[in-house]
Amino acid sequence: MKKAEVVLIPLPAMGHIVALVELAKLLVQRDDRLSTTVFVMHPTFDPSTTKYAETLAVSTLPDRMRVINLPNLEPITSATKGRHWLTCLIEGQKSHVKEYVSKIRTQYELNPDSRRLAGFIFDTFATGMKDVPNEFGVPWYVFSASGAAFIGSMLHLTALHDEQGVDLTELKNSEDELEIPCLANPIPAKLVPSLVFEKDSLTTFLEHARILTEARGILINTFLEFESYAINSLSDGETPPVYPVGPIVKHVGDGGDLRSDESNNYRDIMEWLDDQPPLSVMFLCFGSWGSFKEKQVKEIAIALEHSGYRFLWSLRKPSQNGKKQSPSDYQDFQGILPEGFLDRTAMIGKVIGWAPQVEILAHSAVGGFASHCGWNSTLESVRFGVPVATWPLYAEQQFNAFQMVIELGLAVEIKMEYWKDFYGDTEIIVSSDDILKGIKSVMEEDSEVRKKVKEMSRISEVTLVDGGSSFSSLGRLIEDMTENMS
Repeated sequence: MKKAEVVLIPLPAMGHIVALVELAKLLVQRDDRLSTTVFVMHPTFDPSTTKYAETLAVSTLPDRMRVINLPNLEPITSATKGRHWLTCLIEGQKSHVKEYVSKIRTQYELNPDSRRLAGFIFDTFATGMKDVPNEFGVPWYVFSASGAAFIGSMLHLTALHDEQGVDLTELKNSEDELEIPCLANPIPAKLVPSLVFEKDSLTTFLEHARILTEARGILINTFLEFESYAINSLSDGETPPVYPVGPIVKHVGDGGDLRSDESNNYRDIMEWLDDQPPLSVMFLCFGSWGSFKEKQVKEIAIALEHSGYRFLWSLRKPSQNGKKQSPSDYQDFQGILPEGFLDRTAMIGKVIGWAPQVEILAHSAVGGFASHCGWNSTLESVRFGVPVATWPLYAEQQFNAFQMVIELGLAVEIKMEYWKDFYGDTEIIVSSDDILKGIKSVMEEDSEVRKKVKEMSRISEVTLVDGGSSFSSLGRLIEDMTENMS
């Protein structure tokens, strides 16, 4: 039985790194022939992602798995956003990855019992690295950290642009609806992934969508029972084979990436949840880039106080003075929250900074989740049976929110058409009345949404175990890789 090596390269963003690291773990746990190496690139404008990746590299990983941090490249900054910074980052790291692959090839030539390259797995937006496996004659696959419907939207929007000459940037302010093959319902054009709204990011979007068709296969962090309509739409004979291999989420209790300065906060949060009744807590968390300015924070606070529900609120501080960096934690919440809010809600609420999201969602006290609808967060809510109140911010999150609310009936809406520039902010303010309505809806005990989420949670528990749909899909992937080793 030949030993095989799989190289994985995520987009340098927190959720994408998490998903591919968890996939790497899954591969080595599933097949003892496999070893995995995850190469992590670092944009210098996102120190939180860099800190997470550095912690990963020295944490306890499964046998036959390693995480390698590629060197920081200067002067890649937020000023080179869009296509330029990502292209520069990938081009600058090709030589490091190529050197690693060369060593594996040389070792195998000297010793046929050593591991042999089985393939590369690239994040959807890291396929600019494909020159490396192509040079060595190694098959490569694409991994989507978003859902099957998102992949379908990429292909369809690219066809509209390339074949019908549609100016996709005009969709931003359009009142039209689009028929997209991966969705059963027409979607408002303004809710498609926002990458197509700006010329720089549209170029990147189209480049990577076209490359999808070159891959040997497309892995998607989803499962058949969850996105059956979208997955079936991709079986069109033109798209490479699709492998639904999810839901890939971080494991509860996996503290390998827990930073020492967060450990006390983690215990405090979990102990507070232990004291709350089942399904009583509304959890608010908006991802590693999610933050709001003071006026919006006050509207959220008013809604929470008026709702009367217990709440756990991850409140992050936006970058200051126009700096394009991920949010940080407040030293003191008093200055940003309404006067007296913390005192008045002390018996029912807790405001925190960084949040151990997986552990919180898995806790029996949590009954609802106000979320930005990043795909990892969406899968985590489904996996642990917590209904979502959608509040998307940027990227494909509005698309995900539409899918969860309209397509699948697994979420309720706070404001689906909310937009925030990934590199800036927005002046749109969601009112406390709209937030309150969403909170009350998602916390309703016997709602149809809650029942559907609980049922989908049950299905998600078994899809990755023997006999499950994603278990079978992962097996087909490993068979395809190992039968075509270079």
